[in-house]
Amino acid sequence: MLPGIRSLANDLHVSVITTKRAYADLEEAGFVESVQGKGTFVTGGNLEMLREERLRSLEGQVAAVIAEAKAAAVSKQELHEMLDLLMDD
Repeated sequence: MLPGIRSLANDLHVSVITTKRAYADLEEAGFVESVQGKGTFVTGGNLEMLREERLRSLEGQVAAVIAEAKAAAVSKQELHEMLDLLMDD
């Protein structure tokens, strides 16, 4: 459970309007859920967005591995074999 909007605004010394907007943005993105009369709770997050971020990161890492493999004259087939072996572990 997240602190109330007014409480958080006071703790952070920011406007209640700013805090309310931040909570609304978090709810729209799927990171929190507001329950009338009970408060605001953290959800599992927007799983699709989180997955997309991880895929972008992974693509960057794979690109670096490919560049390293090319520099070491590792063939595409050898790289596939390495990946298959590592994925099976």
